[in-house]
Amino acid sequence: MHYETVFIVNPVLSEEQAGQTAKKYEDFLKSKKADIISKESWGLKKLAYSIEKKKSGFYFLFEFKSSNEDLISDFELDFKRDERVMRWITVKLDKHAIAYSEKRRERLQKKEEKKKLKINK
Repeated sequence: MHYETVFIVNPVLSEEQAGQTAKKYEDFLKSKKADIISKESWGLKKLAYSIEKKKSGFYFLFEFKSSNEDLISDFELDFKRDERVMRWITVKLDKHAIAYSEKRRERLQKKEEKKKLKINK
């Protein structure tokens, strides 16, 4: 199965601490034999509405594959127990969402390559 999870980390943490939180969940997925396809840090973003009296949060996106049926329930249970994570959502991707995700990653990669070219000039 192919999944995508977006989660929001408490903005009270430093950028480094938020990154360590994301690393914890990356390691969790790897320990459960999930194949991580992509991971993105969207940085500190303003929330559409307040969560726990916070108006912003660090956003992260993980796209992964796993055949383990219990992985998602274990993953989300870990989110519930972690006070650093304010919200999360995990969705199972169908073939259309997978194709869209691949195109999105390609666009991001091209964008990053253009940035590198500009820096090197």
